[in-house]
Amino acid sequence: MDEFLPDGPHGDRPRLLAEEQPGDNAPALSVSELSGALKRQVEEAFGHVRVRGEISGFKRHSSGHCYLTLKDDRACIDGVIWKGQAAAMRFRPEDGIEVIATGKLTTYPGRSKYQIVIERMELAGQGALMALLDQRRRMFAAEGLFDEERKRPLPFMPRIIGVVTSPTGAVIRDILHRLEDRCPTHVVLWPVAVQGEGAAQQVARAVRGFGAMAPDGPVPRPDLLIVGRGGGSIEDLWAFNEEEVVRAIAESPIPVISAVGHETDTTLADFAADRRAPTPTAAAEMAVPVRADLAHHVRELGARAERLARRYRERAGERFEAVAERFPALDSLFAGQQQRLDDVADRLPRALGQRIAEARGDLAHAAGALRPSLLDRKLDRARDRLEAIRLTDRPIRARIADGQVALERLWRIAEQLHPDKPLQRGYVRVEKRGGGVLTDAATARAAGLLTLHFADGALDARVENGGKAPAAKPRSDGEDAPRQQNLF
Repeated sequence: MDEFLPDGPHGDRPRLLAEEQPGDNAPALSVSELSGALKRQVEEAFGHVRVRGEISGFKRHSSGHCYLTLKDDRACIDGVIWKGQAAAMRFRPEDGIEVIATGKLTTYPGRSKYQIVIERMELAGQGALMALLDQRRRMFAAEGLFDEERKRPLPFMPRIIGVVTSPTGAVIRDILHRLEDRCPTHVVLWPVAVQGEGAAQQVARAVRGFGAMAPDGPVPRPDLLIVGRGGGSIEDLWAFNEEEVVRAIAESPIPVISAVGHETDTTLADFAADRRAPTPTAAAEMAVPVRADLAHHVRELGARAERLARRYRERAGERFEAVAERFPALDSLFAGQQQRLDDVADRLPRALGQRIAEARGDLAHAAGALRPSLLDRKLDRARDRLEAIRLTDRPIRARIADGQVALERLWRIAEQLHPDKPLQRGYVRVEKRGGGVLTDAATARAAGLLTLHFADGALDARVENGGKAPAAKPRSDGEDAPRQQNLF
């Protein structure tokens, strides 16, 4: 049937099995070989390209690599930023930002797609930069980081002020000079880079570092922070628009004054801070009061307190005099008490004389009953009563005799109840060998070895022949018979 099949487009008829044909110049390639060839062709042709587009689907992987898509109104291309390049970028990519990406094209054989490996990324003009700034401002405002309710008042007289700025710029000199003029205060500087690569990370780390200090540590934690730098373009100030700086200032446990740029410059750090200063010098003026003004104010308060005290004393004297005028005269106030005292003074001598006379009469009446003969008669009657109740030994002897009779009677009863008393009448007391009195034959048969107690001694016995009592025999151990002790 093969002769009826039509020829292929090159004069070949379709075959069931693939076979190499003579003159065939298109050998079959594996998928990996084809993908590798395409990858080499693309990388050689597009080893360095610059692409302008809008970022979409930006995602930072846990490995540190970043993945995104660049698009315009008609096409899109995937992009990847490896970890090293992502850490060196001047800004954080976000969806909706128009950028110019520089890198090279390559393919990803695992998904049959091409992508751009981005080595550098820049904002596409001033408009894109302002659009990113506005986007971040709206995001932070929606989170409440710029709300007035969360802003804290500045301390009136901070003991320590922390400054986050460049150690070599004019900002730190202006702040120190202004503080020296107004009110000398201890200053702790955390040196950072205020622009360029890594500036945002250093500023955020400094703000968080001040907040993590212990109040009683070797370097005490400041009471107030000033984050500042001099003026410049929006690109120069961009580190203070980064998300990590804004969040570090908003989360700082220490009140923060933002002094970034000149009066016309505005950054997102100004909105997140508790107070914005137009210049670093103005930040120093906000931080501390003027010492001379404080001294003058204290003097004014002292003078005012002295005037108030003097006025209070004068008013109190006037009120005292007004009240004193309403009191009655001293003589009339105590006239009644004085009259009663005079009356009592007159009556006291007469009352004392009368009481003495009565006492003398009572003494004379009692003196007649104190004759010696009466006392001797009372003494004799007391002596007679004492003789009548004096004790003799006759009752005691009688009680002793009665007790002896009762004791002898009880002794005779106890002697009759002694367990060895019946033995004198021919009875025998049976015990187990080793102790224990037996009272029935069954217990004696079970015991086997017995001890028979007589009035004059004891014999050992053994139960034999089904319980028939054998003849008693003396103890086999040759010991003397137990001696009976009469306890009575």
